[in-house]
Amino acid sequence: MHGDSRHGSPRSPSRGAAADTGRIAGLLEPVVTAMGMDLEDVRITSAGRRRLLRIVVDADGGVSLDDIALVSRELSDALDRAAAMGEASYTLEVSSPGVDRPLTEPKHWRRAIGRVVTAPLTSQPAAAAGAPAGPATVTGRVTGADSSVVRIDVGGVSREFGYSELGPARVQVEFAPMGGYDGADEEGPDGY
Repeated sequence: MHGDSRHGSPRSPSRGAAADTGRIAGLLEPVVTAMGMDLEDVRITSAGRRRLLRIVVDADGGVSLDDIALVSRELSDALDRAAAMGEASYTLEVSSPGVDRPLTEPKHWRRAIGRVVTAPLTSQPAAAAGAPAGPATVTGRVTGADSSVVRIDVGGVSREFGYSELGPARVQVEFAPMGGYDGADEEGPDGY
């Protein structure tokens, strides 16, 4: 989901991308928080004389296209009022995190309840004789998460992990048949 606005406004020359990113994040975070969302990421990149400001927001229950449009307008107004992006024109891109965002914080895990994830284990269990060596992972459906543990259903068994036991997890994309199609050997409406 993306919102897009193009703006240019006067300001003193940039003091470096890292300083700009921190300053911009400090300016925008209260705006995003007031709208019931979290500011997940701020990135500023250059393409010639134009800059691209990428903002990632998230919220419990997800972020809709309407939410993206609303927060994009509010962020654009805040940037313009503060003349935060300087004289060069820029593009503002506001999005929600994709499924490829690693789960690294309790709020990420909480928002992944019901999803299948794969996470590396930070401590390696002792390898069984003849078992291949390599990083151990856990794959299962997240069934709960609070400030100290995440519960994952692994093969029908509920397991609890402290956040320090898990590395950055990835949500697995699940595909389901459309409209209840079960794959039976029936011909479709076109005879296929």
